[in-house]
Amino acid sequence: MAEPLRLFIVAGEASGDRIGADLVQRLRRQVPLTLSGVGGPELEVEGLSSLFPMANLSVMGWSDVLRRLPLLLWRLRQTANAIIRQRPDVVVLIDSQVFVKAVAARVRRAGVTVPMLLYVAPSIWAWRPERALELKPLFDEVLAVLPFEPKVMAELAGPPTTYVGHPALSRFPMRPAQPDRGPLLLLPGSRDGELRRHLPLMREAAKMLLRHPRVTGFVIPTLPSLAERLRSEVASWPMPVQIVSGGARNAAFASAYAAFAVSGTITFELAMSGVPMVVTYVADPHQARRAAKLGRPVQIALPNIILGREVVPELQFVDPKAERSLAPLAALLDESEAVAAQVAAFQELRALMQQGAPEAPLVDPAERVLALANQRLLIGS
Repeated sequence: MAEPLRLFIVAGEASGDRIGADLVQRLRRQVPLTLSGVGGPELEVEGLSSLFPMANLSVMGWSDVLRRLPLLLWRLRQTANAIIRQRPDVVVLIDSQVFVKAVAARVRRAGVTVPMLLYVAPSIWAWRPERALELKPLFDEVLAVLPFEPKVMAELAGPPTTYVGHPALSRFPMRPAQPDRGPLLLLPGSRDGELRRHLPLMREAAKMLLRHPRVTGFVIPTLPSLAERLRSEVASWPMPVQIVSGGARNAAFASAYAAFAVSGTITFELAMSGVPMVVTYVADPHQARRAAKLGRPVQIALPNIILGREVVPELQFVDPKAERSLAPLAALLDESEAVAAQVAAFQELRALMQQGAPEAPLVDPAERVLALANQRLLIGS
């Protein structure tokens, strides 16, 4: 490929931004590259000039979406029109499932046949399996970060799906040992709605464990863009809380005794680091109603989902003011056997992620992006 590969990439949140930056680095080892699209600080370091601030897309739950609907619709049109106008060699849309699906649909309706990949599969194995068929006319391929997802997507007649692992495998090495004591990490999420719903719960956890002999303090690792907001939020808490970001974030992972985390990519990063945890999620009313209609429990912690069993305790849809609901967190700190069992399970998880499933071995995501881009160039479309 003599000319630079023209990549249009969209990441709508911090985890997608990290995934996108990892992909760009992998591609640059093989081909020259020009970037356009939407991303945050990680992709901007790689040379992306974002069409608009990534934070515009960082929403969770229908209440957040409705609150920002005019802005989201504007950004949707802006993103799709940029792809239609530029006709890049390949488009990679990362997570942010509702937004990227709408972008892809708008591009396809315009008759643009540029190769489009969805990086991070939707949770069709938990919510609305019929979405697999909906994705097929939109995406040429799905790049899955969980090893069982290619099989599930095939069974549901979705797009071709390849297991590509997760950048956290290399970014978060397993700690050599579990400390006897250390800080408790509080991880309330990064979206505005997540912070609003989970900071009260984190405060209750810190109050309950303030004098626990295993806990030497409380640390909130976060994005640099959120650090000042969180310092202001915790200033009124009845205990000191350290807010860290950047390199200090990795140091916090290394020294922590355990973590109390909102469900999401962070639970996988903690597991890859060997940090024991309890996982929670406080739903907005729409999410709670949807979960109730499903009629069966849905796991929310990635380590549990990938291994197919409960490795870490989950506190779903809890009342953030109900201290008794936090009992599993105190129990984890009291039981060294439970901590050891989690760490052993995390080592099993790392081995699985490094190999993939028998029917879906690990593949470099850059290989799949280049394969589709080269296929387009060969057929001259």
